[in-house]
Amino acid sequence: MSTAVDRRELVGHARRIVVKIGSNVLTSGRGSLAPRRVAQIAEQVSALCDEGKEVILVSSGAIAAGVGELRLPGRPTTMPELQAAAAVGQGRLIRAYNECFRRHGRAVGQVLLTREDLEDRARFLNTRNTLRALLDLGCVPIINENDSVSVEEIRYGDNDFLAAHLATLILADLLVILSTVDGLFETDAAGHRRLVPLVERISDEIVSLDTGEKSARGTGGMGSKLRAASMTTRTGVPVIVAGGRRPGVLTSILAGEEVGTLFLPAKQRMTSRKRWIGFTARPSGRLLVDEGARRALVEGGKSLLASGVKAYLGTFQRGDVVVIAVGNETPFARGLTNYSSAEIARILGCHTSDIAARLGRKDYDEVVHRDNLVILE
Repeated sequence: MSTAVDRRELVGHARRIVVKIGSNVLTSGRGSLAPRRVAQIAEQVSALCDEGKEVILVSSGAIAAGVGELRLPGRPTTMPELQAAAAVGQGRLIRAYNECFRRHGRAVGQVLLTREDLEDRARFLNTRNTLRALLDLGCVPIINENDSVSVEEIRYGDNDFLAAHLATLILADLLVILSTVDGLFETDAAGHRRLVPLVERISDEIVSLDTGEKSARGTGGMGSKLRAASMTTRTGVPVIVAGGRRPGVLTSILAGEEVGTLFLPAKQRMTSRKRWIGFTARPSGRLLVDEGARRALVEGGKSLLASGVKAYLGTFQRGDVVVIAVGNETPFARGLTNYSSAEIARILGCHTSDIAARLGRKDYDEVVHRDNLVILE
């Protein structure tokens, strides 16, 4: 499950860091914001910025803060009430951050996002430019999902996943997820729980360690953190899940101390464009291929040819992102298609040399070129 790794070498030199902070890290037992905890986060982040590091905060807590501000008996269960609590709480949350960072001479910039902001390529790039400008100005970007306007279809659902996408967007060197648990735990035969300090690969065995529990005020449990870590590490970025209430936790992590659970990254870092294709863009359709085509793509590093496509699902245009699968199995790849669904219908299974005869032209030899292909396995 783990081997010896020099944490200081792996994460100590990280310059651009995304830090996700869970609701319960920032709130008191009554559900209201705990100013002391916000101040502790601001102090640690400011110290890292003084060292020349760039920190982007993905902060939960708006709904929880709204519940406390409105003196509600508990977390609302309907979408309108949740959105109302978020609208009230987001102002309270950013005000608390602003006050705490100002003591350290730091300005903050609030950015509220929905999935649509990152799934669309132009908006994705615009968001990245905005965040880069904030960092260049010495500000600390504070990101949250726009809970007051998001509907189910455009929601990330929890900030663990949003943080993973932000790490992809901003080309981070490290993602830190802070919650009220100190990391990933396993239970031995005697029933004793033990922290897992290092995970090389998020296997089925690792996923089975998820207790399935969610926090009282947040939306994510360990399962969402594992999914976020899986996505992020596959792009080549390490992830640490740690207890956010531990004094000086961020300072300790960046000093290379063995805090929380470290998830090792893939050996090769993905390009920004491939990260967007593989994990952020919303697919417009599905290409169904045979096992031979799957092996050629996964093991041979080949492009997808029309001869390997057996069927398709959905309506899509040239340049859209599609998923690639064998039958009804889980998709094993994503890519940009060179042909629309209408064109695919006419060239299914044909040899490359026959495409021109079927379409009256041949603009591309490949349905999906390997440069526009991301293997998910």
